[in-house]
Amino acid sequence: MLLLAPAAIAQDDYNPDDAICGIDNRGCVLRMLRGYAEKIEQDSWRDQTFRELAKSYAADGHIDVAISIIEDIGTPDTQAMTIRGIGMELGNRDYTSEQLDEEFAKLRAAAEKIDHPPSYAIALTYIAMGQAFAGDNDGAWETAASMENDALRYKAYAETAEIQAEAGNFEAAMKSIGFIDDEAFRNKAYNIVSKLLADGEMFEQSYKAALEITNDYKKAQSIQYMLDRQKVAMDAQAQENEAAPK
Repeated sequence: MLLLAPAAIAQDDYNPDDAICGIDNRGCVLRMLRGYAEKIEQDSWRDQTFRELAKSYAADGHIDVAISIIEDIGTPDTQAMTIRGIGMELGNRDYTSEQLDEEFAKLRAAAEKIDHPPSYAIALTYIAMGQAFAGDNDGAWETAASMENDALRYKAYAETAEIQAEAGNFEAAMKSIGFIDDEAFRNKAYNIVSKLLADGEMFEQSYKAALEITNDYKKAQSIQYMLDRQKVAMDAQAQENEAAPK
């Protein structure tokens, strides 16, 4: 049975010594959950709980609170994953480009505090992905370009291209891949993007991406995948036409 909060704590003023929060008071429940998280003794469980809590705060639009939770997390990898979660939630907010710039700058500042180089690089990749998801392609390219390690920078561009392809933005995805200087990395990115476009029934664009692959075997695989997805779509359309009233 659900216990409702008494009138004394019905407002957004949670006190851990008072009765349970009302389910309709999310701010109270979130703060209560943060208090519980702080008491978890097992490090990985506590970090995981904080990560999910930060995502919930971000989903509710409390970005500053979500970012502040990153410092409560002890594991650099989980800090990076938390940055990813917050960044992707920003893409679901109805923010102006100026607001996005401001919030992603805060995320970047949080990433700069990560003193584990691999996790730091992953955090930057996640920020670029979040920017691409939010439609801030220029910001995503700028974030990726700031990464010094070639392989990790190429990965950031490739991940960004995947987000853009899933959103149906063929031009942006191709531009992202164009920043990749390594042929093997670039071929892999074209292959993945071609398949994502085919899955989205953007067959002409999928074909164009596949044709950019310089490895003949991988190029053939990508084109074959596109043809298979196109045939499925054609068969489905034919069945729909047959079932339509004459």
